[in-house]
Amino acid sequence: MSVQTSDIVGDFAARLLDWYDRSARDLPWRIAPHSSGVPDPYRIWLAEVMLQQTTVAAVAGYFARFTQRWPTVADLAAAGDADVMAAWAGLGYYARARNLLACARAVVRDHGGRFPDSEAGLRALPGIGDYTAASVAAIAFGRPSVVVDANIERVIARHRLIETPLPMAKREIRAALAPLVPDDRPGDFAQALMDLGATICTPRGPACAICPLMADCRARGRADIERLPVKPPKKAKPHRHGVAHWIEQDGAIWLVRRPDKGMLGGMRALPGGEWGDVPSESGIVSVDHGFTHFDLTLTLVRREVPPKASPEAPDAAAEGIWWPIADLDAAGLPTLYRKLTDKMLERDA
Repeated sequence: MSVQTSDIVGDFAARLLDWYDRSARDLPWRIAPHSSGVPDPYRIWLAEVMLQQTTVAAVAGYFARFTQRWPTVADLAAAGDADVMAAWAGLGYYARARNLLACARAVVRDHGGRFPDSEAGLRALPGIGDYTAASVAAIAFGRPSVVVDANIERVIARHRLIETPLPMAKREIRAALAPLVPDDRPGDFAQALMDLGATICTPRGPACAICPLMADCRARGRADIERLPVKPPKKAKPHRHGVAHWIEQDGAIWLVRRPDKGMLGGMRALPGGEWGDVPSESGIVSVDHGFTHFDLTLTLVRREVPPKASPEAPDAAAEGIWWPIADLDAAGLPTLYRKLTDKMLERDA
């Protein structure tokens, strides 16, 4: 594999950073360019974990609530699992919340409450992969790491006209980016590329005319620029079906805690059976919900049973609690179950 950089005009990093100094987004976890502030590794790590497969707009409120409630990594490490899972509810990809706790506790237990300052040290922590390790190392500690998220993939794939489909293109993108990372301001460099992809080199209708990298962008002016980076054809997702039980008593419903391992692990939820390929029964209401690898139709069935096991509600005896219906917002239900309870309550209104 050969990555050509000979046609790059002038100093790529200098052009990008000059644009970033004028145009950087104001984000709650970010230190502004040339600010006298010192990056907080905890806040940067927390934001990067939250931002995985999620938008800045979706994360901002969660980040504010987390940092207000748990302002340091030690505070988060001492938090209860159920409290953190409830605070995470609605942000999706719940394994990230479990890994968040495991990582915070490892930092406190094994590193005296201080994050390691190298990619290798960060990567050794629970739940931290290559991207997060590189991002925290660059932004928090000034390490010249090669940071590649979806926005940066798009910028580099277009700038270098890398037409290899993802995920195979990732190696070419990293190889093209590596020699461009400056020793000075590597964190700002990474954030500048993220901002460029989010605001100018967007998936649809990129604003090439005002891009600081337009002079040597190989894809500029191409009618097919929006297809870059090339993505493989989407595979059809399987469709599953499931049943949830509405068990109500004295203005409260019975909520259980899902097993720590598996989908929505550790989250409060309505009791119910396994999710399968065939609809099992009709119910009061149902919702459709998309997961990464499958779509689900979940049907709500009313059960007049106490919170103990029965043939009709085999998991009703799982660890659970009577939760006031009027205070369901505080239960921290994942989006799937919140959609279902909202639909039920609208029906009964």
